Amino acid sequence: MLDIKCSNGVTEIGLARPPVNALNLDLLEALISELEKSFRNSSQVVIIKGKGSIFSAGVDVPELINESRNGVAVFWGRFFKLMHTVLAAPVPVIAAITGPAPAGGAVLAIHCDYRIAAAGEYKIGLNEVQVGLAVPEPILAVLCQLVGRREAARLAMQGAMLKPAEALRAGLVDELVPAEEVVERSRLFANELMRLPPVAMNTTRLNAKADVLAAHVSNDAIRLMTDYWFSEETQATMKKLVAELGK
Repeated sequence: MLDIKCSNGVTEIGLARPPVNALNLDLLEALISELEKSFRNSSQVVIIKGKGSIFSAGVDVPELINESRNGVAVFWGRFFKLMHTVLAAPVPVIAAITGPAPAGGAVLAIHCDYRIAAAGEYKIGLNEVQVGLAVPEPILAVLCQLVGRREAARLAMQGAMLKPAEALRAGLVDELVPAEEVVERSRLFANELMRLPPVAMNTTRLNAKADVLAAHVSNDAIRLMTDYWFSEETQATMKKLVAELGK
């Protein structure tokens, strides 16, 4: 489910779970394992990239909708583990957003240190509310740091999906480049970072998000997400979504 490339201190982790890189438990575990391996192997920068014209369609709802309560709790536990692993990474993590990134795809991207996105007509955003799922506080905290508290509240409350140019203006992504240049631009930015004194750069990088890191690990978030998932409203909306996807 992952394509891995290591070269000159940079580890590229390519999402490769057909057809849309949807996040299921196996992909979460693979990402956590590969990230931790890259840190142990002294990678200086990590790039998480999509494949082709997709980044990630987010949580694999059709698979998760059939899980037991315990299975859903395990999933959200590993979901938050992955996001914390990215957020607290000892080296910079760059998101190379090659295409659509709704919901969980956008959540993965905002936990990275820098986001380089393809210009185009696709959309990116935390549309959880539109599909009946509340956005938990740890994820809102990260969104607030990126775009400011008022804008984060507006985007999350509406479940807004933004075109790349809108996402750039909002601060949800940091750069837009032509689609065929996203990965190469990510490599160039990685090289720019590696020319900086690493201890000073990484200490400053982590200091800048110390407040969201302190609030990010929470068993309450796992419990609440599991409760939301099995609420009447969420189940009805998710089952409708799965039926539409089936068509």
